[in-house]
Amino acid sequence: MRNQFDLTPFRRSTVGFDRLFDFLETAGRAEQVDNYPPFDIEKLSDDSYRITLAVAGFKAGEIDVTARQNLLTVTGRKSETRKEANFLHMGIATRAFERRFELADFVRVERADLADGLLVIELVREIPEAMKPRKIEIKSGEQTLIEADSEAA
Repeated sequence: MRNQFDLTPFRRSTVGFDRLFDFLETAGRAEQVDNYPPFDIEKLSDDSYRITLAVAGFKAGEIDVTARQNLLTVTGRKSETRKEANFLHMGIATRAFERRFELADFVRVERADLADGLLVIELVREIPEAMKPRKIEIKSGEQTLIEADSEAA
């Protein structure tokens, strides 16, 4: 049984975090039973990340990586050429899959590479200049009067 957290107190005292709270509430309710394909998520630095999916048996043309606003979807569809073979044991999973990753604001996919059965997706967070913190100069009435007197002289 999962613990349900009440985020109401946080909602009352924050502004603009609605998506985050909605995501936390949804993630708490949804139990993901399919863990195929397995994956790793790495934080390489403050603004770069790497997702690695184990997609053994898939070719680059059988995998689609789609990035939409705040959502990365990786889909794999295997061509059906294996059914012609006479297998005694089929242990390599090549079933179709769809894996979704929620992305934070300003995170974009830089590139995706497939090698040795691993799909590596590089992500970068690029905050626009207008959104970066900046120092705001504080002026007081006294400084304004002093500056006006010195300009008049």
